[in-house]
Amino acid sequence: MKLPLSLKVFTEQDTIDLANDFSKILKPGDIVALNGQLGAGKTFFIKHLLKNFGIDYVNSPTFSIVNEYSGTFNINHFDFYRINRLEELYDIGFEEYLIRDNSLTLIEWADMIPEVLPKKRLEINFLVNDDFSRNITIRRIS
Repeated sequence: MKLPLSLKVFTEQDTIDLANDFSKILKPGDIVALNGQLGAGKTFFIKHLLKNFGIDYVNSPTFSIVNEYSGTFNINHFDFYRINRLEELYDIGFEEYLIRDNSLTLIEWADMIPEVLPKKRLEINFLVNDDFSRNITIRRIS
């Protein structure tokens, strides 16, 4: 997969195929920020992405803020949707998760608290179109 990438997906299978392709470029230490409105497909994408790393059960960490999974390597799955105060992230050791070079970190609703995002990351944006297709862009930020 060559980045940056901009793609229009029409079906769930298109999104699954994209998640499968994207998984091939990920490695431990990568941080992926996912943005898009409610129902845009962030969690769906992550569920299928993580199947490539031997993780079959994934749920949104909306209420727990972070879920940790162990598969091919460790996964930290954050959801910033319900974060009310920046201190909530610091209380759970967010910064320590980011420096784990043996883990992949995924952050849903990353644009809600952009000031905590590392300068070096992968960013995926989901935009739902009127016909319910999605425009998905993936780029490397450094």
